[in-house]
Amino acid sequence: MQIEEFKDLIEKSLLPNIDLKADSPFDPILVRNYSASWKLLGNGNYAAVFVHSSRPEWVVKVYGRNQEELKKEIQVYQKLGSHPSYSFLYGYGKNYLILKRIDGITLFNALVKGVPIPESVIKEIDTALKDAKTKGLNPYDVHGKNVAMNGGRGYIVDISDFYKKGYCSKWDDLKKAYYRIYKPFIFKFHPPFPFAIVDSIRKGYRLYKKVKRKKYC
Repeated sequence: MQIEEFKDLIEKSLLPNIDLKADSPFDPILVRNYSASWKLLGNGNYAAVFVHSSRPEWVVKVYGRNQEELKKEIQVYQKLGSHPSYSFLYGYGKNYLILKRIDGITLFNALVKGVPIPESVIKEIDTALKDAKTKGLNPYDVHGKNVAMNGGRGYIVDISDFYKKGYCSKWDDLKKAYYRIYKPFIFKFHPPFPFAIVDSIRKGYRLYKKVKRKKYC
């Protein structure tokens, strides 16, 4: 199946059947009523990601709100081009992107499931972010839910905010926590952490940044 055929499949069997809504601008959108032939892989603040068995190596990112962000994400992927630590843009429609699928577990879910995060992942993400800067992009909003790992390699699964200006400290803060807390005290005997605890830390961090800087990064 080629791109144009796949786009036809998206527009006939996926888009007419999904309902994307959000209860809060700070929580992921809710996904309802999507076709059984599609599998939901994940959902964020603006979009949900689906896969179809006909092309399991591709994913479809459907925007439910703020479709201006979709246009900016297209521009980011076009600037980035092909890179082993990022996805790749194959095509797009009015409210969706067709991207290379990245398999792996996010750092957030690794904490929840007790999967050790090797230092090689942290170093590889650092290199990938530096490479993005050389393309005129600004790595922004890089955190544990949009960084994945697989086989000791690191991948950035969401670059939609790389067009923004200014400094975002999330990745630097995550690295500090990794080297000061995670590596010396958790890595060797990595227990699973309850989702509620990890998610509370995430939300507490967001609130802290919002209060401290008057602007959430």
